[in-house]
Formats: sequence, C-alpha cells, structure tokens
Amino acid sequence: MTNFKDLNLPDDLLENIKSLGYEQMTPIQQASIPHILEGKDIIGKAKTGSGKTLAFALPLINKIKAKEQNPQALIIVPTRELSEQIAQELKKVARYKAGVKVITLYGGTSLTNQVASLEKGADILVGTPGRLLDHFSRETIELSEIKTLILDEADRMLDMGFADDILKIVSNLPKKRQNLLFSATYPDNISKLTSVILNNPINIEIESQEQHISIEERAFKVEERDKALIKTLQSFQPSLALIFCNTKVKTNEIADMLQERGFDTAVLNGDLEQYERQEMLLQFANGSLPIMVATDLAARGLDIEGIDIIINYDIPMKPQEYIHRIGRTGRADAKGLAVTLCDNYAIRKLEEVRPSLKVEDISSLRPNKNFYLQGVVGTLCIDGGKKKKVRAGDILGTLCKDIGIEPKHIGKINVYDRNSYVAIDKSVIKKAFNGLKNGKIKKRKFRVWWLD
Repeated sequence: MTNFKDLNLPDDLLENIKSLGYEQMTPIQQASIPHILEGKDIIGKAKTGSGKTLAFALPLINKIKAKEQNPQALIIVPTRELSEQIAQELKKVARYKAGVKVITLYGGTSLTNQVASLEKGADILVGTPGRLLDHFSRETIELSEIKTLILDEADRMLDMGFADDILKIVSNLPKKRQNLLFSATYPDNISKLTSVILNNPINIEIESQEQHISIEERAFKVEERDKALIKTLQSFQPSLALIFCNTKVKTNEIADMLQERGFDTAVLNGDLEQYERQEMLLQFANGSLPIMVATDLAARGLDIEGIDIIINYDIPMKPQEYIHRIGRTGRADAKGLAVTLCDNYAIRKLEEVRPSLKVEDISSLRPNKNFYLQGVVGTLCIDGGKKKKVRAGDILGTLCKDIGIEPKHIGKINVYDRNSYVAIDKSVIKKAFNGLKNGKIKKRKFRVWWLD
C-alpha cells in the first residue's frame, strides 16, 4: 500500500490530498496511517523531512467532527514555528470539510486574543507546553472532550525541559483517547513520557527503511570564522543558506557582518516578537532575504524547500542537535550540503558530535569573490488578510490586470488572518507598491508597506 487512494478514506478527502500534490505515501505514512485509522496508539520515529505531519494530519482531519464547541484534539509541540506550520498543514488537509477550526497557542503573542478565539470554539489545539499549561491554569481551555493527543518532536521537548509540563497537561485529559508520539530521535529519557501517556503503542522506526537523504557533509579547519563564512558562501554559491550559531548575540553579530558585506540576511532568534519571526521566515522562504542566521530555535519545525546549504558557524553541543540542523537541507528528495566551520575547540568537539566527519583545510576552496547572495525579489505587506476576505487570487488579479505586472515577476503570495505578503521582482516592485498603494483590491483600499 503506497498510494493514498489505497486507504479507506472519503473520496473528497483523497481528492483534496491529490490537489495538494500528495499521491504516493512516504515510508512513515505507509507504516503509521493504517494503525492510526484503526485507533491504535503509536510511537513513530523518523528523520526530519519524512512526512510525519501528514501522517497524523490526514487521519486526524478524517476523524474530526466540525463545529463542535470543545476541542477534540490536542497537539503539543516544542516551538512557535512548528505550531504554525502544523496548523497550516491541518488547514490545507481540512479544506474539503467546512467548519474545522484550528487554534495555535504559544507564548510571545497576546493571551487575550487567544482567549477570545477559544471562546468562539475550536476543534484542534496546537500549542507549546508552557502556554497550554498557562491556559489550563487560567481555565481558558476545555480539555474534557479531547479524543486524540499528539506529541510532535517529543525528543526536542525533552531537551527543552518540558516533560513535567506535558505530564501535568496530560493528567487532565480523558483517560479514553488515542495517543500518537512522533520523534526524530529516541533518547533514553523518552520512556518517562511513553510509559505514562501511551497505551500498548505500536513502535514504528523508519530510519532503516527510508531512502537515504542526500546530504553531503563537510568540515573545514579555520582560524577566522567570519572570513571562513564568507569564503564558504562564495565557494558554494547557494540560492538559500541557513547559518547556525549557538547564541542570540552571535546571530545578530553575524547577520550584521553579512549585511555590511553585501549579503541580504535575515535573523531568527528568541528575542524577536512573533510577527518579526513570521516576517523573517517569510522573507527567507520567498527569497527576499536568501540567508538566515539562526539559533537552534530554527533547527526544529523549519520546513522550507530549497535550502542549498546549512553552515554550522558554531558547532552544536549534542549529536542530536547536529542531526536536526543538517536536516533543514536535502528535503523533499533534493540534494543538500552541510558545512561545519571548526577552530581548534570545535575540532575536538566534532569528534564527539560527528566522529565520522573528516576535517579539511579551508584553503582547498576556490571562492568567487564577486558573488554576493542577494534577493532578486522584495516583499510587500498588505493590511488585509483572511479576516477581511482577501485571497491570493484577489492580490494576483490586482497586480496583473489593474497594475500591469507580468505574472513572471510575481513570487509567493502568503495570506494570513490580518495581513498578506507578496514577493515582487525588484525590477518592478516600485510600480507594484505604488499601484497597490493608490489602487484597490476587491474595490477596497488597503495600507501597503515595503518590508526592509
């Protein structure tokens, strides 16, 4: 059974899945979905980029009864970014079923707004342990009708010290429920969760069955990491590059250094407000800012196709962190490259983190000193989204028909609840900006601004 149509699912759900580009199941989906449909508890271990989200999203949406007042499913995840990505995937899968409401609950955003959304009803909650526990203590979420509990990236939540928070939340769920736990690795202490939460789970481990993810790994001995970073970028000349640092301060320093040298760079760390994170991720994904410098915050839940190279400016502390970092490239069967820059300390640490990786001398690289990774597009933000009934097609129509922008100059259009973002080729972005600023979308005026 490799095709979604072989599953015992409604035709309209299968048609929607096909329209999203899903036809053949990945190994984790083949192994887990039939058991999930049967109501079994499972422990699923598979590498990042293996299709775990769809593995639980598909049977969950099939099971959900729309427009119920109280939540029927709870998904606990380690980060805000993963919350949003899972919520977006659930909404796509649920397009065929009217009225399914998914709410994300995580810190860094207004608690009051989250409470207001919860009061209007929700079918699926997706959130981080701390914020979920905060809502529970305030009695702003109702957990008495949860029929499905999903823990995604369970190993990461343990690393972050969330085990006790998760157990407190789970202790207040109905005893009769289905439990699904997904993890990229399976550390020894994960049994603290599995033994308490799951009931006779089926263990699924895909690593040995999965196709080899084509990631070339290289390590270079360096003396000055800033110069080595520039040399690495100018040698491999990627289209999208993700650079990892161990501290928030260092991400800002490296981003500033790259900007000063002519590279268009985004930064992602825990000091950013949620809207800033969203805009940084969006500009990275659409190519406006084709380099992102991040802490390990981005090592989990960041699913962006087309990242050519991962660069470890700082070496990670644990082997699992190294695996999660490099897993951001080589996704969707594409080839990827992971480069680690090593001073004398990092060389010793590399023996613990990745003992099989041989260290080369960076002098072997041949950089193109005229290469500067810059975005060919810019991003415009429109003060209107789903709440104001704005759709991607409305924006596209205004740009093409009313303003005269050719479709080939229009990139990704992202529509959120309150704002919409559109990537425009820099050669015509001023024309697009003025046209949207002075014109109308669906016969209505909207504020428009240009993201730096």
